[in-house]
Amino acid sequence: MPSKPAAAEKPVQRVIKKYPNRRLYDTNTSTYITLVEVKQLVMDAEPFVVRDAKTGDDLTRSILLQIILEAEAGGAPMFSEAALGNIIRFYGHAMQSFMGSYIEKNVQAFTDIQSQMSEQSKTMTPEMWAQFTAMPNPVMQGFMGNYLEQSKTMIETVQDQMQKQTEQMLGAFGLKR
Repeated sequence: MPSKPAAAEKPVQRVIKKYPNRRLYDTNTSTYITLVEVKQLVMDAEPFVVRDAKTGDDLTRSILLQIILEAEAGGAPMFSEAALGNIIRFYGHAMQSFMGSYIEKNVQAFTDIQSQMSEQSKTMTPEMWAQFTAMPNPVMQGFMGNYLEQSKTMIETVQDQMQKQTEQMLGAFGLKR
């Protein structure tokens, strides 16, 4: 007996079309959706792509930035003005691509730690949790060791790259260290 057609299976990546009137159309559910619903897709780790309905251009990054902008304007911002200024200063800088990678890896490491703590906290009693949070600083550092080690490695890589770029620039001007 033949298997069911592939069309009946759920798509791997949800496609959302953005129309010129700013409306978002979820092709999976055949309904219009809001940014709040797109945010929920992100929260649920549901794979999706946002495409311009007319050109087919990928607008996913633009929509994600719009969600972040609304969250930042919503009263409990995650980024300070100083942090945003520093991020802006990296655009066009030689280290721009490295900074993006650095932020992405650190956010992923933080997310991984948060997931591990969440999983472990499901089995903890309130008393165990109180003991965990009261642990001495070295114990907490050990718990966060992977995150800290990754940050240290990334900073060392930035320093190495900056040193190499400086040496190349000085070499181009005939100046050697």
